[in-house]
Amino acid sequence: MKTKSERFIGIDVSQDYLDVADSQTPSIARVDNDPDGIGKLIEQLVTEPPALVVFEATGGLEHTLALALTDAGVRFRLTNPRHVRRFAQATGTLAKTDAIDARILVDFAQKVRPDARELAEPCRRDLADLMSRRRQLVTMIVQEKNRLRSAPAPIKKRIHAHLSWLQKELERVDDDSQHLLQEHAPLQAESDLLQSVPGVGPVLSKALLTFVPELGRMDRKQVAALVGVAPLNRDSGHYRGRRSCWGGRAYVRNVLCMATRVAVQFNPDIKIFFEHLTDAGKPYKVALTAAMHKLLTILNAIARTQQPWQAQTTTIS
Repeated sequence: MKTKSERFIGIDVSQDYLDVADSQTPSIARVDNDPDGIGKLIEQLVTEPPALVVFEATGGLEHTLALALTDAGVRFRLTNPRHVRRFAQATGTLAKTDAIDARILVDFAQKVRPDARELAEPCRRDLADLMSRRRQLVTMIVQEKNRLRSAPAPIKKRIHAHLSWLQKELERVDDDSQHLLQEHAPLQAESDLLQSVPGVGPVLSKALLTFVPELGRMDRKQVAALVGVAPLNRDSGHYRGRRSCWGGRAYVRNVLCMATRVAVQFNPDIKIFFEHLTDAGKPYKVALTAAMHKLLTILNAIARTQQPWQAQTTTIS
């Protein structure tokens, strides 16, 4: 008797529609990306639960679907679009349509078999939304400051006015995120624990809480690769390339970099480690990246042990 294979669902999410591919049928179904359409889809998935539903992050268009799947108890994985696209290219699929993308997601689920993920609790999702908005505001502030350098006099006045508004809005977002922490004691406790490390402020602690939920649940090599501060080999045959860091979660890495610049001055562990590298002739960027790696390792250990920071200045590693 032939055993029925596992069923996987791939969903391509767009603004108006959800294109749904099923590993056990060749056809592609389409439903509206609205509460009614998602409700009908959920009814079908609950009736015949698949092994996994896979769909991509699409700038927020997937949130309603993710919440509905969570409420219904359907296993799903929200994937990085870049990973799925590279998988498609590796399997020779260069064309791109909604139907093709949905089918590729099914193939990706069958061959890669990613773990199912759960949505964070509502307070963490709200914090993530605020941190995403903060990132947007910081980007706009940098852009306006760059425009200010070459803007004619009449335009400079308007840019200054816009910068003033952006700065005030940034302060409001920071206030909102701080109030959110104060309203959720466990989240505030986690933030305080991370901020026990000299050099770590509220921006980095909030970024880690929202964008690195794996912190404390992975070993130091895994979390370094996740953030993008793990040096990767570039060797082939007799060629030995220079190791470099790339990939990972860019926003967290950027915030970690700023915190590390503070830590090399005021955190005794990081300061001694950084100075040891520079005294040994390491370039500034190499030493700073190594210090970022060490700071992240400390934060990962603190999140795992739930113990505040204690200086360990007697060792260099």
